Amino acid sequence: MAQREIYITELDRDRILELIKVADDFAPQGKQDIQGLRALQGELERARVVAPDQVPPDVVTMNSRVVLRDADSGDEITCTLVFPVDADMSKGAVSVLAPVGTAILGYREGDTIEWRVPSGQKRFTVEKILYQPEAAGDFEL
Repeated sequence: MAQREIYITELDRDRILELIKVADDFAPQGKQDIQGLRALQGELERARVVAPDQVPPDVVTMNSRVVLRDADSGDEITCTLVFPVDADMSKGAVSVLAPVGTAILGYREGDTIEWRVPSGQKRFTVEKILYQPEAAGDFEL
């Protein structure tokens, strides 16, 4: 499967890179968390960095609320992509450092993402973006 172009704002990229640096400094080497950090860093390196007002409205950005469909089971999940400090699965707030959080960042409605999770390979389709800060004019979230 060819990699799709993904988008990220400069502010989100800088915040996530700082998060990766801090997490990398404190995480034990060789752990699953480090692999996730490397995957996230790889996504950022290939992302197209754009101004907040230039993000297409159908792109998953930080603090976006999205509906995902598990491409294998058909189950739908509604979640908000957040920084780790705000993560709370009971409220549907998924950390960007979680495998599914890393997977959806920068993708668009209709995209199907394949991502390695601890239990194997998962495929999710971004069904709908219910809220995207940039589309709503909330550029500083």
